[in-house]
Amino acid sequence: MAAKETVIATVAEKAPVTSERQIRDDLDTKLPKPYVPRAVVAPDTENVNGTWGHKHNNMSVLQQHVAFFDQDDDGIIYPSETYRGIYIYIYIYIYICHVPAGSSIVSYMRSYFLVSSRFRILGFNPVASFIFMILVHITMSYATLPSWLPSPYFPIYIQNIHKAKHGSDSATYDTEGRYIPANLENIFSKYAHTMPDKLTLGELWHMTQTASKLEWGALYLLAKDEEGYLSKEAVRRCFDGSLFQYCSKTHKAATTKME
Repeated sequence: MAAKETVIATVAEKAPVTSERQIRDDLDTKLPKPYVPRAVVAPDTENVNGTWGHKHNNMSVLQQHVAFFDQDDDGIIYPSETYRGIYIYIYIYIYICHVPAGSSIVSYMRSYFLVSSRFRILGFNPVASFIFMILVHITMSYATLPSWLPSPYFPIYIQNIHKAKHGSDSATYDTEGRYIPANLENIFSKYAHTMPDKLTLGELWHMTQTASKLEWGALYLLAKDEEGYLSKEAVRRCFDGSLFQYCSKTHKAATTKME
């Protein structure tokens, strides 16, 4: 006689929010052990082995996420690198979303001022970027230092980035910087009501808390598609840092072509 399948309730009648924000109960059939945190890869139901061709360099997924800002690859992110990284964000966004292939330098400059004005709304002007840089390094640097002595240079050590983990990732990273596939899937099952694997700006706003709206808003501007959606694939690749690397390579290729 076959054993009865255990039914696990995921909706409580007196808690309507549990009905509004559904969670996936079919992940075991689409992804091996979806609730087991992955140390070096960031898979989902469509990419069970993570990002194809992305080199993890034996770093945790959280370390890979921030490594984009380590522009000299020394394992340490200094304030100046964070500041420059913010502007790389702008340049990448211009090339990916606003400058057609073969455009002239005039078209590029026109797009630059257009996009820069949009980023200023989010606080990405030079003054606000400087303030953002200070806040990031003041709040995160000490937790990542290899000793208890503070540093006047406020570096962020990638090796210890898990100690500075914050709450804007919807628990997709665990406390050691591993990546939990099920939690990424649940972001979209809970909040993506218009399209099952994409988020609108309104859904993104509803999903995030005050402290994380700027970070997710920047990701939305960087990676939204032509219809204004932020896809699950873009979010997943943001978690492992491959999105930034891809956009950076595209930016460099476009720059070379224009020259």
